[in-house]
Amino acid sequence: MFNSFYIAWKYLSFNKVKTFTLIACITLISFLPGALQVLLNESERQLMSRAVSTPLIVGAKGSALDLVMNSLYFDDEVPELISMEAAGRVMETDLALPVPLYVRFHARKNPIVGTTLDYFEFRNLKIEKGRQMAVLGECVIGAQAAKVLKAKPGDSLVSSPETLFDLAGIYPLKMKVAGILEKSHTPDDLAIFVDLKTTWVIQGLGHGHQDVTKIEDQTLILKKTEGNVAASAKLYHFQEITDKNIDSFHFHGDLSVYPVTAVIALPYDKKSGTILQGRYLSKDARDQIIKPQTVIDGLLENIFRIKNMLDAVISVVALATILAIVLVFALSLRLRQREIETIFKLGCSRATIAKLIAAEILIIVVASAVLNVLLMVPLHVYTNDLVRMLVIR
Repeated sequence: MFNSFYIAWKYLSFNKVKTFTLIACITLISFLPGALQVLLNESERQLMSRAVSTPLIVGAKGSALDLVMNSLYFDDEVPELISMEAAGRVMETDLALPVPLYVRFHARKNPIVGTTLDYFEFRNLKIEKGRQMAVLGECVIGAQAAKVLKAKPGDSLVSSPETLFDLAGIYPLKMKVAGILEKSHTPDDLAIFVDLKTTWVIQGLGHGHQDVTKIEDQTLILKKTEGNVAASAKLYHFQEITDKNIDSFHFHGDLSVYPVTAVIALPYDKKSGTILQGRYLSKDARDQIIKPQTVIDGLLENIFRIKNMLDAVISVVALATILAIVLVFALSLRLRQREIETIFKLGCSRATIAKLIAAEILIIVVASAVLNVLLMVPLHVYTNDLVRMLVIR
């Protein structure tokens, strides 16, 4: 049998193109279903673990999927905004703890998440380096974001405008990095966390500027009365919050009407959660309350429906590939007719020919299996990152 493998190896080594093509075809057709299953399993794990750990989300009436994806995975699709009054209404019920979120802005493609300190306790996020954010304009960043941005405590990050040519709508703010979070293997690793008021400063709802009562350039003054000074749009607004100018930052109007994208409601017990959901069943309710697990279950059903279609397509392609490989070997035998006749003249039986062909097929299959394993190893290592990039983003 060893001699059969030796001759088969020599033949395959001589016909490199044919051998490589056969190995590549078998490897791809066996790798794709396995890789797809690994990615789908990891997608389900990540999506469901995050959804199950989040009891309820309050948000504007509209797409529940957009609301969940933005609130749990910081997706780029921003749902319709609600006001801080929504958090106040949850608090007034005395049924759940509200954790407001404002997920709209970015810093070099990393989401800026405006929230409160309750969020860190809820997600069990710990500081690895530095300290927790304490004042306006400070941020703490996820482990992966720190790696991508090459940031460390004491560095600064600048928020990105929503559009390249519209700087008036979004206020580019230079934020100081107070700390780096421990790796949690969740979307929190990619986020930049700030106080809600900091996101409102980025939006332009809050700002800081020099004391208008001490301005020497009178062209900056629109109107001046005994009790009020109105400045023009030319008045310089600070783009960084420091110890020297932090007292000049202020907000106009009632903060309860300022925007947030969602409010995570953390019921004190199961009964409280059920009662709270009932409060939002009225047609007159301004907001909706959703259970993320239910929304993600629906999303996964669609994903696995697509997976079944892909499995069917892959099965057809696999069958076509197998038939093509059989055809290649059949044609190869026809082309090798003189070679087979020579083997017969040397005194070899038909069984010897069968052994040679079987050895060739076995070598190709084993080579494909080894290559398949080599491809699956890095896939398992980077599955988490691939799912975030391809499915969750």
